[in-house]
Amino acid sequence: MTSTAQSQTDRPDPTVIAAQNDAFRKLACLGVPPAQPIQGRMHVTRSLMEADDGFMAEAVKATGEFATFEPENDPEGWHDFGAVQIRGETVFWKIDLYEADSDFRYGAEAPDNPATTMRVLTIMLARDW
Repeated sequence: MTSTAQSQTDRPDPTVIAAQNDAFRKLACLGVPPAQPIQGRMHVTRSLMEADDGFMAEAVKATGEFATFEPENDPEGWHDFGAVQIRGETVFWKIDLYEADSDFRYGAEAPDNPATTMRVLTIMLARDW
């Protein structure tokens, strides 16, 4: 009997993906350039854009500075989701990984390869979820 299960070595390294996601968040939110090129874009929801008095800027900055990853909010170890508090309001952020040449139709086949992976960071008010 043979097994067709994927071996552990074929799986992408979560620490590599986490480091790339962290570097992309810092680039998108704080303007900190990464050590190697990382493709991606950042989106904010309309309600976050319409918030007044610098709220969106605070949310984007807090997203870039987020570093509280625990098994409850980061079960795969990819650093691809977080929640921050801004003036008593919960703001969620999420990074999705796509094949770079797929027009955001297909998930990344090699999410640890920044040359073929397009990151999309979405920042939203939790109440918009």
